[in-house]
Amino acid sequence: MNSGIPNEPVGSLPRPTVLQQAYADYDTGKLTKPELEAIQDDACRDSITRIESTGQWCCTDGENRASSFATYPFTDTLNGTGLAEVLVADGQYFAIFDDGHHRQLPRLAYGPFRYKTYAADYLKLSLKHATKPMKQAVIAPSMLYLLYPLNEEIEGYSRAVFVEDLVNECEKDIRLCFEAGAVRVSIDFTEGRLALKKDPRNPWTSTNLLQTFIDLNNRVLDRFSAEERVNIGVHTCPGGDCDSVHSKEVPYHKLLPSLFRLNAGYFLIQLSSEPPSTKPAIYQLISQHLRRSANGVKQIAFIGVTDPLNPRVETPEEVCDALLEAAKYILVDQLGATDDCGFSPFSIDVKPRHEGPDEARGVAEGKVRSRVEGARLAGVRLGLVKE
Repeated sequence: MNSGIPNEPVGSLPRPTVLQQAYADYDTGKLTKPELEAIQDDACRDSITRIESTGQWCCTDGENRASSFATYPFTDTLNGTGLAEVLVADGQYFAIFDDGHHRQLPRLAYGPFRYKTYAADYLKLSLKHATKPMKQAVIAPSMLYLLYPLNEEIEGYSRAVFVEDLVNECEKDIRLCFEAGAVRVSIDFTEGRLALKKDPRNPWTSTNLLQTFIDLNNRVLDRFSAEERVNIGVHTCPGGDCDSVHSKEVPYHKLLPSLFRLNAGYFLIQLSSEPPSTKPAIYQLISQHLRRSANGVKQIAFIGVTDPLNPRVETPEEVCDALLEAAKYILVDQLGATDDCGFSPFSIDVKPRHEGPDEARGVAEGKVRSRVEGARLAGVRLGLVKE
């Protein structure tokens, strides 16, 4: 469907209850790896079918094979089953969410750092279920930078050598996705907004890492041509886990000028759940800092028009209105539509504001359908396509 306004999902869908139970059973030894993988495959098939049914031009498998958006390269499950041998489980918190729960990363004990699993490994298994093009989300090097101890050097494996290994692995992750058949690859960068929070409970957020993160991510992006970067995006949000967030109080004016210095071709930006009074100023910031040429590629801003944390399904008319408002500020040829965040970035998520993860899968499907139809309506009203 050509809406005149590009449409793209972020990536994840809630894992069904049966899959979340399978992870628990795998952790305790009740399920074998092949048995877990069969249940994952069923969930991925269902995720692809749901997204394709919405009219979305490209689909994902809901990331239903991954432990989480952040940890898939080095562990089988969030509980740490199958953790890569260079890592130990006592790393720093990635984030402390507003509802009080936290997510913790492992700690790098020694080098060299290499991925155990690449995103393309999952993509290859899911392509057989798809009838439409598939995109793939990958983790940013800036998130994995937090695996290295914050204030110390690992004997025999300096931070500088680790960073070079990390950049190599992240580049490889993206290239393998394209080689496997992905038409788009987006980099999850939720730690960008969190880097500005300065949460005393979470020491890394007070170490002024945003510029380090931007530079590190650009080291990866700059290894790709402008033609390749047209299809490499960056996703930013204030978190989205167990229907809670981790950094929404950080105002966007502190992040967006830095964000658009990334040499990516497009950005997936949480916006639906921002307070309505702040949106015009955010649109103006996007318009001001979004580049017509980022080292040869015109940047596109996909604004979030559905809220994955809220079980109410937006109507197509609401989506259309949001895009028409954004188009007052952002050039239409640099405007797209997306969801605020992945619908469930971590594999274990009971979706407490919903009626559980199974109901949340249906809600997500409805939101994507409304986004696709709302973008079509906005395209018609903007004169980009005919009714």
